[in-house]
Amino acid sequence: MGFRGRRGVVRREAFGRIGAGNAPQVLAALRNAVPRIVHPLPGPLAAIRDAFAEHRLEAIAAGKYGALWNCPRDCGQETLDPGARGRYRPSVRAAARTDPCGAAMTVRNGRDFLAIPGPTPVPDAVLRAMHAQPVDIYAGPLTALTESLLADLRKVFRTQGRAYIYAANGHGAWEAALTNTLSRGDRVLVAPSGRFAAAWGDMAKALGAEAETLPGSQRRAVDPAALEARLRADAAGAIRAVLAVHIDTASGAANDIPALRRAIDAAGHPALLAVDTVASLAAVPFEMDAWGVDVAVSAAQKGLAMAPGLSFTAAGPRALEAHRRAGLRTPYWDWTARDGSEHYMKYCGTPPEQLLFGLRAALDLLFDEGLEAAFARHRILAGAARRAVAAWAAGGALSFNVEAPAQRADSVTVVRVAEPWDPEALRRYCDLRCGVALGFGIGALSGRAFRIAHMGHINAPALLGTLGAVEMGLAALGIPHGRGGVQAAIDRLAEAVPPPPAPDSNRTEGATP
Repeated sequence: MGFRGRRGVVRREAFGRIGAGNAPQVLAALRNAVPRIVHPLPGPLAAIRDAFAEHRLEAIAAGKYGALWNCPRDCGQETLDPGARGRYRPSVRAAARTDPCGAAMTVRNGRDFLAIPGPTPVPDAVLRAMHAQPVDIYAGPLTALTESLLADLRKVFRTQGRAYIYAANGHGAWEAALTNTLSRGDRVLVAPSGRFAAAWGDMAKALGAEAETLPGSQRRAVDPAALEARLRADAAGAIRAVLAVHIDTASGAANDIPALRRAIDAAGHPALLAVDTVASLAAVPFEMDAWGVDVAVSAAQKGLAMAPGLSFTAAGPRALEAHRRAGLRTPYWDWTARDGSEHYMKYCGTPPEQLLFGLRAALDLLFDEGLEAAFARHRILAGAARRAVAAWAAGGALSFNVEAPAQRADSVTVVRVAEPWDPEALRRYCDLRCGVALGFGIGALSGRAFRIAHMGHINAPALLGTLGAVEMGLAALGIPHGRGGVQAAIDRLAEAVPPPPAPDSNRTEGATP
């Protein structure tokens, strides 16, 4: 536990319990902590500022006393927002009135834009569905709800196989796929195209399997020919499964899953094909059965536009056969227990009811739109985002992480930033000045890239607002970029989205259709 701000924690051991009940005493104790005062703030507030200064926190929620944040012009000064009231993201409206260097000018008041690649914005209808009292977990409506969810998840995965729901994030689904199909000492072949396939392989090793990594790059998709060659060399069939990620949000690379299946088949190899669809399910086409995927995993908080907390596995016939002899099976993840008739065991205990209510609403919204329409929306918005990045790249400081256009994902775009320019400065500007949260570079791209998500509950205005904030930040920070990125995105949208049909001139105004 600690005194937590947006980007830092001050340990409880140093400052004691800080809460509404004892905040005045803490303020009084801190008044004399450090005599240095940068801004002429009231004594207790200056003391808080000074006490936390050594921790270099960018923003600190100070309960009912407000929040402190560093001057974005890096002048070394800090100021107070007495209106923050301990919110997650401090308001800078009040700070603009007290900041002596005038750096607190902001246009961020209004609805925040979340443009990170998960979690993604949650529709209001989903939030309302979750705001409900629990019901009987043993029978009645909840049993019917579970049956409907499992049936509809199979539709989204496009499989006649089995589907399973876990109260977990995507890493839980990873573990479920591994423990239900492997035994200790089995070998998996990791096919990397970014960060997450490798992380899945690390989990396999932690569970007692062996993991081998196919050579790859964070800037391109998996090479099917390299996969085929490696499997041909495995004459003994020691490799039990190939682990691949459909869309890797760390790199922005999209893998050709049917091509990977063809490579396995061309090698005549019996390995299972296991695919992570966390960042692709419901955002881009995924055909589990038609593409020959044996086990797929996903989670709720990205393309499905649900709150975090649920993940899923889908198992085909070959995965279910492997499950019968799997030695890594554990009670919570076990498919056999969840396949039983007892509803309670489909969740290995109490079902996560409110999350299930939300998932039902999210799937209803998806089916109301139509899967193909959802795929088209993501494809069009991704094309617009890429047009903007291509325009910006003309300035020389920005570039696509994924080099081949055909391998760029339709759910996230990863943008590299050349030295000496700092992507974190751009992200901070977009956040504090415009209320737009961009994803940061992770793994090998940490400090070298930013990420723009365009998946889930997103439309053209949301994307254009995000791109507008990025272009505004590039200009404000003096990062070299080609002009007209937002206009290029608008042009792409106008090309792809036709006008609606003309109204029926014979229809009486106000008449019921």
